[in-house]
Amino acid sequence: MTAKEKNQDVVPWTGLNLACVRILQLYCKVFDHLDLYQTQRKNCTTCKCTRDSHEVVVEHGAKTRLGLLGSIADSLEPRTLGFAFVPPGLTSARQIEQFYSTLPSYDVPRLGTKGEVSRSMRLVRQLPRQDLSLSACKFIEPENKDSYQDFITARNEIALDVGIGRAAPLASTCAGCSKSIPTQQACVAAPRQGNLLYHPACFRCTKCDDLLVDLAYCVKDNQIFCERHYAETLKPRCASCDELIFSGEYTKAMNKDWHGQHFCCWQCDESLTGQRYVLRDDHPYCVACYESVFANACEKCGRTIGIDSKSLLLLNMTDVFNDQFHSKLNLKTKTVGADRIKKAKDTNEDVAILSMELPGENKPFNCNLGDDCLLGDPKKLPLGTKKMEYKTRQWHEKCFCCVVCKTPIGTQSFIPREQEIYCAKCYEEKYATRCVKCNKVITSGGVTYKNEPWHRECFTCTNCNTSLAGARFTSRDDKPYCADCFGELFAKRCTACSKPITGIGGTKFISFEDRHWHNDCFFCASCRTSLVGRGFITDGDDIICPDCAKQKLM
Repeated sequence: MTAKEKNQDVVPWTGLNLACVRILQLYCKVFDHLDLYQTQRKNCTTCKCTRDSHEVVVEHGAKTRLGLLGSIADSLEPRTLGFAFVPPGLTSARQIEQFYSTLPSYDVPRLGTKGEVSRSMRLVRQLPRQDLSLSACKFIEPENKDSYQDFITARNEIALDVGIGRAAPLASTCAGCSKSIPTQQACVAAPRQGNLLYHPACFRCTKCDDLLVDLAYCVKDNQIFCERHYAETLKPRCASCDELIFSGEYTKAMNKDWHGQHFCCWQCDESLTGQRYVLRDDHPYCVACYESVFANACEKCGRTIGIDSKSLLLLNMTDVFNDQFHSKLNLKTKTVGADRIKKAKDTNEDVAILSMELPGENKPFNCNLGDDCLLGDPKKLPLGTKKMEYKTRQWHEKCFCCVVCKTPIGTQSFIPREQEIYCAKCYEEKYATRCVKCNKVITSGGVTYKNEPWHRECFTCTNCNTSLAGARFTSRDDKPYCADCFGELFAKRCTACSKPITGIGGTKFISFEDRHWHNDCFFCASCRTSLVGRGFITDGDDIICPDCAKQKLM
């Protein structure tokens, strides 16, 4: 038996109908099952990536996709000039170079560059195969095939076309940016818009603002669109399989449209149409999967706490407004039942409550952000989304954010102050005590010097940087110095030993005629007797006691 025959005997993987293009293509090539190369869903259950993240657009694939448009025949072969695409209407290499010189390098489809890759991705994104041919669709019901064909025919006759590259015959105005197009400058003409011209960089979809790939466009209300977004102005598109929906019945959820059978749990892929579901990271989950993957366990009994329970944030505010602010707040998060929530409210506990909006509740809601609500409507709380309650105010979970950095709080530490909500970091930045030297927050300990706060490690000698916290020091010009540095830099020096005369708290020393001595250094130069408290006589630079002075005179 040949290797090929062995491969043909392999039983196809049952998950192929849910695989994305990359996984499916690899499987079909390895096991020689090219007949299975078809997709059922836009997202695979393994990596959850979208079809346009994986589809490989090779040379023949791109030409086939554009061939469905019946585009104008090119007078130049793009690849002989080093490009994956050359605008129709341009007849010389000079015109082509001038045309592409107006685009950034990453948008120029030069072979072997990022521009070629960008073009391939735009082909997949802007010209989905399922919009161009019935053979590429898998979910058009037999009774809706005529409607699909009518849509294709009408679009091709009145809207779809390919732009033409040309040199502007006269000075014109760009229909995209309203700026001038000089005579003979490369531009794009859109035949379905009459005499309108565009800069090459301005020939973009009105909806997504993406550069129109290979100059393919559709016109509606005298505006240009990529084919994808033109189609979506007329028909809903399933967020799962990416096909247009021609049936009268479909599901609307999460601000998207879905085939009824395609609105499925992100985990188990079971249909959610007509079922309760929960949003997590913008993905829908059935109740069973959400509870098995994300639910918490009860601290008391250890059993899973379902979605009908609520999260309770216990916040001890005494740690927030202490005289010395600490960044580690005493914030605890617990998942509890309705009874515990009621008790917290009845006893006026300082708590924030995070809960989920479920079918059947229909409680009044008004996001505290008002017109600044991040979801657009402060009174709307979609099913499956969470809300935060604190004191008498409510927020969408995403709207419960720091007033400074706008980061959602979630279940992290927060500090309420004067009706505003702060994350711990921003509260520290705005209100916490800061070291006068490094300007950073003092979170523990600290030293006060001349009524100003310092980190212990920042309160150092101005000269040698030795820590002065807990040590004896003195100051000069309002700057702190350790005793050694102060003596070396500023103290009087002993005439006898040349060392600085230093000390804290009133050190005694002897001064005479601009000369100074330590008490221990003030002695007779001849007999070495201490002269502290006694009379003395100068002998040149020396000082001597009266007895030694008499002997020198005899």
